This record gives sequence, C-alpha cells and structure tokens, in this order.
Amino acid sequence: MLKYKNLPTEIRIILLTTYHPKDSGNEHVEEGRASLYKSVVSNSCKEMSCYSDFPFPEDYPNYVPNSQFLDYLKMYANHFNLLKHIQFKTKVCSVAKCSDFTVSGQWEVVTLHKEKQESAIFDAVMVCTGFLTNPYLPLDSFPGINAFKGQYFHSRQYKHPDIFKDKRVLVIGMGNSGTDIAVEASHLAKKVFLSTTGGAWVISRIFDSGYPWDMVFMTRFQNMLRNSLPTPIVTWLMARKINNWLNHANYGLMPDDRTQLKEFVLNDELPGRIITGKVFIRPSIKEVKENSVIFNNTSKEEPIDIIVFATGYTFAFPFLDESVVKVEDGQASLYKYIFPAHLQKSTLAIIGLIKPLGSMIPTGETQARWAVRVLKGVNKLPPPSVMIEEVNARKKNKPGWFGLCYCKALQADYITYIDELLTYINAKPNLFSMLLTDPHLALTLFFGPCSPYQFRLTGPGKWEGARNAIMTQWDRTFKVTKARVVQESPSPLESFLKLFSFLALLVAIFLIFL
Repeated sequence: MLKYKNLPTEIRIILLTTYHPKDSGNEHVEEGRASLYKSVVSNSCKEMSCYSDFPFPEDYPNYVPNSQFLDYLKMYANHFNLLKHIQFKTKVCSVAKCSDFTVSGQWEVVTLHKEKQESAIFDAVMVCTGFLTNPYLPLDSFPGINAFKGQYFHSRQYKHPDIFKDKRVLVIGMGNSGTDIAVEASHLAKKVFLSTTGGAWVISRIFDSGYPWDMVFMTRFQNMLRNSLPTPIVTWLMARKINNWLNHANYGLMPDDRTQLKEFVLNDELPGRIITGKVFIRPSIKEVKENSVIFNNTSKEEPIDIIVFATGYTFAFPFLDESVVKVEDGQASLYKYIFPAHLQKSTLAIIGLIKPLGSMIPTGETQARWAVRVLKGVNKLPPPSVMIEEVNARKKNKPGWFGLCYCKALQADYITYIDELLTYINAKPNLFSMLLTDPHLALTLFFGPCSPYQFRLTGPGKWEGARNAIMTQWDRTFKVTKARVVQESPSPLESFLKLFSFLALLVAIFLIFL
C-alpha cells in the first residue's frame, strides 16, 4: 500500500497493491496474493519491460529471472525514494464512498496493520492488485475428479519440480504457466501429459537472427502493417511466420480458432521435450478415474499420479462494493480499462486490469500517468453516458475487418492502446515533425522496437535520457551475449556494395565540379 500526501494539488492518493519485497522466492502461498514458482522468467525482454525512465542494468540477461526482476523493482523504489511512502504488511479491509461522495468524491479506507484497524479519508484511490490472485479451478468440468486418489492442485500452488520425481503427471491448460510446469516436470517425472482444449501458438523468446521476440514483433511499422491489412490476411501471415519455427499441426498444438488471437505461449524448450517423448500433448479430459484419466477421442486410460490445473485466474475486488466496480463474465465496466464509467466522481482508478500484447510494466505505468492527471483534475473525462456507451461497445467484442482480432475482452493492441493514453497526456512522440528535426531518431522509433523510452521523449514527465536510451538499446541487448567477440568477415556482396557506393560518390563529386 502506497500513500501520497501533499501533492501539488493537495490531494491524498492511496495505491492498493499486492507487492512486497519478499514476494520472490516465498515458499508460502498467501491468500489473495500473487504467487511465483522459483524458475519464472519474464516473457518480455528487459528493453521492452522496463519503466520508461529507468532501464534495467546492462549486465542483466535479456529475459530476467524473477529474483533479478525483484531487485530491479527495489532499485527503482530506491532511486525515486518511494519506500518512505510505502506501508507494507497492510491489509485493505474496505474502500467505501464517503457520505458526501457526490460532492467531495472522497473515499473512506479501512486497513489492518499489526492487528490494529485504522480508518482514513482519501481524495483518490488507485487499485493495482492485478488479475493473478484468484485461481480459477473449474472442478465441475472434470467428471470423476472427486474420486481421484492422487494429488491435484492449481498451478498457483506450484513452487518446485521435486514433487514430480518418478510420478506420472498431467498438466491441464496450455498457457505460459502450464507449459512451463510441464517442461519442468518432464526432467524428473516418469511421464508428462499436457492437455489442451483449443491449442495455442507457441513461440520462442529467441526470434529472427537471435533477437528477442518482442523487439522484432513490437514495432510501430509492424503494428501499422498489421492494422492496415484485412484480418484474414494478418492471421494467415502470422500463422505462416510462427509455423516457420514449429509446425504446430505436426505437434498437436495448432489453435482451433486461428481468427482470434490468444496470448502467445513463450517456451523455448517445449518442442524439444515433445519430439524426444518427454511431454505428450493430449486433448481435453473426458473422465477422471481413481488413478487414471481418459482423454477425449480415445477410450484408453492413462495412469496419473498428479494433476496440475493451469486453468487461469479470475479477478475480484472484495474490498469494494459491487456498486463501485461490478465484475461480470470476466469483465468490468471500466472506461479505457481504468475508470468505472458510472461513478459521479472519477476518483477511483483500476491499474493493470488489462492483457496487452506486450509488457505489463510500461502499460501499467502509462495508465497510472494518465490516471493521476485525471485524479488531480488536469485532464477531464467525458460524461458518464459517453463512457458507458464506449464500455458497452467494447464488451460486445465485435470482430473488426482489419488488424488482429482478440478473443478476450481484456486483451488490447499494445502500441495502439498506449499511444491513445499518451495522446491524452500530450506525451505521444510526433514522428512527422521529428523527421525534420531528428530523422535518425524518427526512423528508429518507427522501424525499431517500441521500447518504453519512447513514452518519455516529450510532454509531462519528459526524461532527458530517453533519446540516448533508445539509440543504445541494441547495445544493452547484446552486451550480455557478446561475451566472446569475433571479428566478422564481410561477405562478397557486402564488399561489392561498399565499392559500388564509393564509386557512385566519386562520380557524383566529379559531376558537381565538372
């Protein structure tokens, strides 16, 4: 929980979070808190998942283990002197409108700290609890599970692969957690099955020429290209590209619905474990028996000792009344995924309740930058009727004719969404004017990775180091991998082009002075 007092507009804001400095590596799974298994590594590389004015250390690997990610958060907190504002080990019991809310917009927040309950009035509240705290465990969808004599648990409970030693393991759910756990289990288990209902696109963190996948995929040029093409063409091109690394049909991974994009599964090892018979891909479960399961499309029983339900999460706000934020069908009525659309006073913001096709750190940061300006009264929101109309249109999730089509309501186009928020705070870089003043930077912004430093080039919160961070991002990317420097010999074609360019320059000079 973070408290900010005496801001320029003299408002008091409370941020409700689940972060704690000992979260990483904690063996105890706490109710209502996110949980990590020991081997978790980021799915977004360090240059794409840092705070926009605070790059990761140069010696960090491109994809950061959770313990080092925690160290980075501590560095950030110390650098910006945030720890003095943070009160740890505090439970938020309730957040309720004050009796004069329609006039003041204030909130009464009841907290529990060191077994002492306290109440305080705040001008604004930002809820940053995320959506990875409430495990979704649909046991009713698995006939016979109550008769199962083995062990079963949600992936949230998983910490180490030791429990799988010499066991026959079934992992249900082919998201990032499910595939990670199946791969880890396959190194110790007797046999591992990975059950998927609809399949998924599996990609490697290592993309073209060994570049981090998101630094290649997440560019303004690529995004413009994807959004300019008809959806069937975009999905066909994407499927063709992904299948270049791994033919999903041959491995039983091909998504059933290829018109709507699900979250990519990032796993470098899965194909190798499948092709060596360490992991077996299977369809959904037909029936669970005492010591075995039967998969759909077969009558054969497969002996199983442990079942891991990697079936995802739901989200809820138990400290808020339903009249403030109501969750229905995995959605909430939030304007721009942030503000409850129906409130008379927009003094409560939800940060991080979105699943962009990109990193959550810069997404949440950009949401917070705009939200704070709204809470301070610098930016104004449209009337509730306009916001509700937009929210309802988004809930219908009608597929468009161009660009990617997302299968879930919380999913969003990363660059398009952040650019929209940056426009509200007057911080979106203007590439057209930049072409005249700084063409090298403009071309780098358009064709290069859309790294978070772009969001600090201009406007409120401008960071003087943003340009340099952008122009040196590839240096930091390969600093940790180029431990052995090899002198590369130029190819004959490269040598010919250099010679041709030199001769063309000589001819041009000759013609000028002729």
